[in-house]
Amino acid sequence: MVYTLERTQFFKCSLEEAWSFFTNPHNLATITPDALDFKVLDTFDTNEIFEGMYINYHVRPLLGIRLSWRTKIMEVIPQRSFVDMQEKGPYKLWRHRHEFFAEDGGVRMTDRVEYELPFGILGTWAHGLIVKNKLREIFDYRYKTLEKILNDAHYN
Repeated sequence: MVYTLERTQFFKCSLEEAWSFFTNPHNLATITPDALDFKVLDTFDTNEIFEGMYINYHVRPLLGIRLSWRTKIMEVIPQRSFVDMQEKGPYKLWRHRHEFFAEDGGVRMTDRVEYELPFGILGTWAHGLIVKNKLREIFDYRYKTLEKILNDAHYN
């Protein structure tokens, strides 16, 4: 079964500033809870993602078990949207679209994640019991962290 998680957040900054923050692969660990021990394994010659780029990580999502995760940047429409897709990792499917909309006073950003777990009925059971809530916690953390970085720090 394919699940969807969607979040929207407003930033009181320019489209250029929001785009620059989100497309810098070095910022991924900053918006991920420390408990996940998220580490980007690559070093990059660029501070901006590009179509076809691979990003490799280690993450400890459950019980301290370290997993390898590899995503590919599938699509980039500058200052509009980008899509990353898991090529290797804990999900059967992970497709994450980030969209940016300039509005009066700032930028509205929407995250839309489509994901599917492996293991059939066991995956469905794990989703209801653990995964759904864990993803909500991660995106709640992202929301709070992004408020501090792109709203509070610059505009209070």
